[in-house]
Amino acid sequence: MYAERASLLDGAVVWRTEPGPGHGPVMPVLPDGCMDLMWAGGRLLVAGPDTHAQPSDGTRSAYHAVRFAPGAGPAFFGVPAHELRDLRVDLGDIWPARNVRPLAERVTEAPDRDAALEAVALRRAAETAPPDPLLRAVVELLNAGATVASTAAAVGLGIRRLHRRSLDAFGYGPKTLGRVLRLQRALALVRDGVPYAEAAFAAGCSDQAHLARETRDLAGLTLGRYAELTSGSRPANSATSAPSGSRTMA
Repeated sequence: MYAERASLLDGAVVWRTEPGPGHGPVMPVLPDGCMDLMWAGGRLLVAGPDTHAQPSDGTRSAYHAVRFAPGAGPAFFGVPAHELRDLRVDLGDIWPARNVRPLAERVTEAPDRDAALEAVALRRAAETAPPDPLLRAVVELLNAGATVASTAAAVGLGIRRLHRRSLDAFGYGPKTLGRVLRLQRALALVRDGVPYAEAAFAAGCSDQAHLARETRDLAGLTLGRYAELTSGSRPANSATSAPSGSRTMA
């Protein structure tokens, strides 16, 4: 079972998965430009930004997590996003282990692990600089379908500098982030029952074949298979209101 809610932390989402009987086919974790702080089995973990679909463990374990909006994770974790690209690591590999252990114990022992993990995130966020508003503008522009060149011009950066800033903030360059966000927009429409060709056009793809290629490249699925897996399920992520799958460990 998957559930999520908006976090008290600006732009973030609190989510959880719990094991249950009778699991059908499992949705892989799709790229969404986000990073996550996760609790599982008494450990605190970090999910870096993905460039391709990651396999899910099928909710064999319970997970509680905070998903940060694109660009917000590096300030929180204190690590450039590209260093965690396509990785799942222990938080103790990033922060001092002596500080992480009591945090993990606090969440483990809490009657409401979602709230306890969110409290950890809120306290840490209060001690760090807020995300650069320029990065939020980059996400908004790309998510609206702007080109890399027009986005760079709108935020007052050269294309090369925007690329460097994007690697640190999102884990990959603005072209890849734009592809990820466009795919999430298109798949949200597909899940709402919009015909593939219409979803492709509305999201900014050139045609249905373009969307099909992007779905295979980034999600590792055909459009038909994606529609089958998401039929009757409406989990949403903080960036695009489209399902990306829980960031569980493979």
